[in-house]
This record gives sequence, C-alpha cells and structure tokens, in this order.
Amino acid sequence: MTIAVFLADDHAVVRDGLRLLLESQPDIQVVGDAANGREAVREIARLHPDIAVVDITMPELNGIEAARQIGAVSEGTQVVILSMHSTAEHVTRALQAGARGYLIKESAGREVVEAVRAVYAGRRYLSQRISDMVIEGYVNPQNSIELQSPLDRLSPREREILQLVVEGKSSNEIAELLALSSKTVDTYRSRLMQKLEIGDLPGLVKFAIQHGLTSLD
Repeated sequence: MTIAVFLADDHAVVRDGLRLLLESQPDIQVVGDAANGREAVREIARLHPDIAVVDITMPELNGIEAARQIGAVSEGTQVVILSMHSTAEHVTRALQAGARGYLIKESAGREVVEAVRAVYAGRRYLSQRISDMVIEGYVNPQNSIELQSPLDRLSPREREILQLVVEGKSSNEIAELLALSSKTVDTYRSRLMQKLEIGDLPGLVKFAIQHGLTSLD
C-alpha cells in the first residue's frame, strides 16, 4: 500500500529535497505541498493524506498550531514535525498538539523515510537527540526542564493572532484572514499582551522568536 505524504515548509529547497528522498521509495508518494501553515491546513483538509511532514516555523500559522488544526480537519492524517528546535518546550507543545513524530532538521534527511513509515504504522518517532532528552527526563526528573510554556496562557486563537501581529499584519489584514472583525482582533491582541505582560510590538517580536513562533528570516 502506498503512503500518501504532504509536505509543509516555507523553503522550496527543503520541500524539493524531502520530495526527492520520499519519492525514491516505492511505497511513498508525495501528494501535495505548501509554503505556510494556513495553506497546509486547507490543502490537507482537501487531500486527506496519511502523513503530513510539517515545519515548525512557517508564516501565517506555525507548525504546532497547524498540527492542532490538521487533527480537526483530517482525523486520519498523522503529523511529523520538522524543526531546528530541540528544546523540551517545543517537543512538549508539538506532542500536545497531536504530532506523532518530531524530527530535527539536521538529521531529517537520514530519518524522514523511517519516521514516515513508523508513524504510518501507528508508532511515535522521535529523532535520537529528542529521544535521549525524553529518556533523561524520566530517568533523572530532577534534571528535567520545566515544561510549562508562557504560550500555554494563550488560547489557540490568541496564539494565531500573536503570530500574525509579529509578522507585521494589520488588524484589518488579520480580520480578513481569520474571518473576524478588526475590533475583535484588537480585543484579542490587547488580551494576549496582558496575559504575556508585554507592552509593545518589539517585545512581542522578541517573545515570538524566542518561542519559535516566527524566525528572523
């Protein structure tokens, strides 16, 4: 049986490289791709692939929030997160959002085929570095990192709006994207800033970069 895979990454060269690797296997077919999280959710809802390989840092909607939405629009699609981040916060948030796999980008070329097959077979797949970190946390809990993220204070909608704000979109642009009124967007923006105790846009941008919602690109 052929495994249908969807690729979501904002860098075309990464998508092309993953496509080449995956389609060199006789049992895997790449059925679509997207350059941002919002487009990925929309296309996955249409195509219903078996596996979605999703970059964690994408414009409009990051990979973790995309994973959460993919679970709602395509129940049979399992998500493998692709990331430069290997912190406990990122891994925990991804798994809580429903991801079944987590790959570090530097090793993705060697592991992506194995990860796709493992997740398709109903197993979880974590890059070796991630597995070591998780095991260490269980064996030596006194050395484990506090997993609570400031992002947990925000609702999914507030996290969406936070990302769009730091990407430079106006309230009107955000309202159009999310089918809300601009007044509602302003209310969400004010509320999320209060929850995070951040008073200005530069502070929000710094926070978003630190927590992997956006990049310096």
